[in-house]
Amino acid sequence: MVNSSKTIFTLPVRVYYQDTDAGGVVYHSTYLDFMERARYEWLRELGFDIHSLIQVHKVIFMIRSLNIEYFKPALLDDSLQVAVQPTELGRSRITLSQHILRGTVTLAGATVHAVCVGADSLKPVSVPAPLRHKLGKFA
Repeated sequence: MVNSSKTIFTLPVRVYYQDTDAGGVVYHSTYLDFMERARYEWLRELGFDIHSLIQVHKVIFMIRSLNIEYFKPALLDDSLQVAVQPTELGRSRITLSQHILRGTVTLAGATVHAVCVGADSLKPVSVPAPLRHKLGKFA
């Protein structure tokens, strides 16, 4: 769901048993899974599902780097919101700010640098013009 200012996409996520350790605390790597899922759904909301990116535009996005900080633990059965906000758009790079919240409390935050690469070559290519056009409104 994109908020009214059209800059932040949020995805609701429930914490399941498999997301946690024996104490009911979410594994640190699971936050990355939640963020990946939110980025996937954000692209879908923009009209660019994974199949169209590969088959029509001949590109995929790969994570070049990310920096994540953990502030508070998410727990079994928590209802979370995973936010995606584009902050910078380069020729072949998109920088995103992502946060995981429980209510108004930020549990984790990350800066993600994704690179657009050719689906066959896996070498950097320009972000497709139709996606760039939509991202220009957000970034």
